[in-house]
Amino acid sequence: MSHLVEVKELSVGFNQSGQTRQVVHQISFGIQKGEVLALVGESGSGKSVTAMSILRLLNEPPVEYSSGDIYLSGESVLKASDSQLRRWRGDKVGVIFQEPMMSLNPLHTIEKQLGETLFIHQGLTAKQSRPKIIEWLNKVGLRDAKNRLKDFPHQFSGGEKQRIMIAMALINEPELLIADEPTTALDVTVQAQILNLIKQLQSELNMAVLFISHDLGVVKQLADRVAVMEQGRLVEINDCQSLFLNPEHAYTQKLINAEPPNQFCIADPKANNLLEVNQLKVWFAIQKGIFRKVEGHVKAVDGVSFSIKKGSALAVVGESGSGKTTLSKALLRLIKSQGDFTFNGQSINQLNKQQLTALRRDMQFVFQDPYGSLSPRMLVSEIIGEGLTINNIATPQEHEQMIIEAMRQVELDPNIRHRYPHEFSGGQRQRIALARALVMKPKFIILDEPTSSLDRTVQFQVLQLLKKLQQTHDLTYLFISHDLKVVKALCEEVVVMKAGKIVEAGSCEKVFTSPEHSYTRQLIKTAFVA
Repeated sequence: MSHLVEVKELSVGFNQSGQTRQVVHQISFGIQKGEVLALVGESGSGKSVTAMSILRLLNEPPVEYSSGDIYLSGESVLKASDSQLRRWRGDKVGVIFQEPMMSLNPLHTIEKQLGETLFIHQGLTAKQSRPKIIEWLNKVGLRDAKNRLKDFPHQFSGGEKQRIMIAMALINEPELLIADEPTTALDVTVQAQILNLIKQLQSELNMAVLFISHDLGVVKQLADRVAVMEQGRLVEINDCQSLFLNPEHAYTQKLINAEPPNQFCIADPKANNLLEVNQLKVWFAIQKGIFRKVEGHVKAVDGVSFSIKKGSALAVVGESGSGKTTLSKALLRLIKSQGDFTFNGQSINQLNKQQLTALRRDMQFVFQDPYGSLSPRMLVSEIIGEGLTINNIATPQEHEQMIIEAMRQVELDPNIRHRYPHEFSGGQRQRIALARALVMKPKFIILDEPTSSLDRTVQFQVLQLLKKLQQTHDLTYLFISHDLKVVKALCEEVVVMKAGKIVEAGSCEKVFTSPEHSYTRQLIKTAFVA
């Protein structure tokens, strides 16, 4: 059977200052029509470079194709003209990029961005495009799609942006879909919907899929065949079932075995509460008309109550848009809220700005996107030490030693502190973000999806690190995640949020083994499938 895509002896490198650094080494594979091929491996293994080369989406220079070729329906991609490549991109081949925040234009509405690809490839007017745009946004599970066409990307959650990107990639019904970590930012229920959607479309359109992922549970559900990459080389390729049952290469075995520990964490029943939250509300006004009359509210967080014991970890789980991140921002008074919450016996919502600044030394935040939250213009040492300078902690001479100590705590080599964030992998950037929080010697850290963009092996390392730091420094965590396997490995308690409310709460052991709410049962069933 002929291949839709055929990669032959491909080598890809980056030319910098006259020297070429090879990142992909003579790899060969094919993808047939209607087949799902998963490309797996750790960060930096060359997965995305290989996938983006199929449409030559990488800048040339610095990218160089030193050997081999790529064939799309028998035509050479490396010899194709710019006009031919433009016809293929978005029509014959759709791409779901890894970073939805970076891939959507912040200046245009989502209707304009989806309509643009329909106009370019099908010649549809804005009026003709609208029904199809709504249809596809509904297909990928975007809530209230019809009324959100005029919204801009910043008005959507991370998971919602990813759904919009998926709709944009599939709206022209391509022959090949390149999906680069398409479900990373999505909760498990929406992840299942997207995987089912890809399967359904693959069947309807006889569409081939190149699926890049670090989540082997997802790969196991979706792929027909799996190709494993390590340091730019293809080390193993086999049908999905055979590869998972009998992995031949040592690296494949390492990836498969890098699952979080399958055991529950137990809280100390004698520990006192560090944080207590009572009837917390965050409502956003819906204003319309010339005079911006308030016609209703978006109840992002609606009457939430819970507590966290000192030295423990509480997980907040739920689908995108359920209010998890809004809740965490309210706890640090980064957004306005109503309700009572106390930290270490002190009422937070009564503090003035100066008192709040002092309190925030004890309450730190590690954001979901380590790349986006680290300034590209600052050295690692400046990023980690910024909080020390702002809060006038210690002398400038002592800062250097405190930065080195924080880096050692997160198992980073202090000698790299004079480099920039773009020079590091995702796992290293996440450790830099952790060091920035730890240097302040906090009592409480909010972790917003800190492992979602990391492959399983690095996830496991970061989990071990978080547990070690918790024990060493008696830290308390609020852990926001959609990965219930990670939650189970790190947290003693869990609250489940849906539409701004807590629908279930308790110990992880109780909630995971005997869930009472139907939504919780759905989450757990989806998370632990495969």
